[in-house]
Amino acid sequence: MSSGPQLPANLLEAERLIIQAVKQGARFIVLPENFALMGMTEQDKLEFKESPGTGQLQEFLSAQASKHKIWLLGGTIPLESLDPEKVYAASLLFNDKGEQVARYDKIHLFDVQLPDADEQYHESATTAHGDQVIVTDTDFGRVGIAVCYDLRFPEQFRSMQEMGAEIILLPAAFTMRTGKAHWELLLRARAVENLCYVVAAGQGGFHINGRATYGHSMIVDPWGSVIKTCDNSSPGVVVAPLNLDQLRAVRKNFPVLMHRKLA
Repeated sequence: MSSGPQLPANLLEAERLIIQAVKQGARFIVLPENFALMGMTEQDKLEFKESPGTGQLQEFLSAQASKHKIWLLGGTIPLESLDPEKVYAASLLFNDKGEQVARYDKIHLFDVQLPDADEQYHESATTAHGDQVIVTDTDFGRVGIAVCYDLRFPEQFRSMQEMGAEIILLPAAFTMRTGKAHWELLLRARAVENLCYVVAAGQGGFHINGRATYGHSMIVDPWGSVIKTCDNSSPGVVVAPLNLDQLRAVRKNFPVLMHRKLA
């Protein structure tokens, strides 16, 4: 997606792409980070924050999941925190009945000044960080959830693997610059290190607020091979089958995860 500051337009686009994916056979769908809103400023998301269990965005995700009988990870939406000036970047997982079965709050926040560029971000100014690694059972295997900047912290992914994760879902909005340098490299590394699938849905393109995001949503297998990807020239979907029998065979025959010596 290439989301903008108009929430209704973003939801219409998300629904269009969900329908497109369903028509291609998708039964488990991941939306990008900030799918519903890429505001003109970081403060804009405070206007649309919701209480857990109620609100337009949560109702949209639940309705889409139940209507299309899919499992749906809602990228991130702003949920209220104890600080009225901050929200959690919450990634909510709904089953095919429209029931919320998991919530992950983004742990690592993007506070950086990009080297040799007039580009800086201070996500923590409006976002409260989560503190729990989340892994949950689904009809498709055991799933872990991370978001965007989390990708740079391998200890979080190793924790998910130790909790039994076979598939890791990663909504993101990588910058154009960092995406070109590190996006595919890091996704493939996390898959290889943990012998797991990584399903990464990214914002891609130029946004009304002046940001440019890298896109290149992709699905990576446990051997680090990119199964399917797309460029960021226009919104679209990436659909591919996952084979957990193959994953378990790789883990059995190449038991690197059992060979660790350092905790």
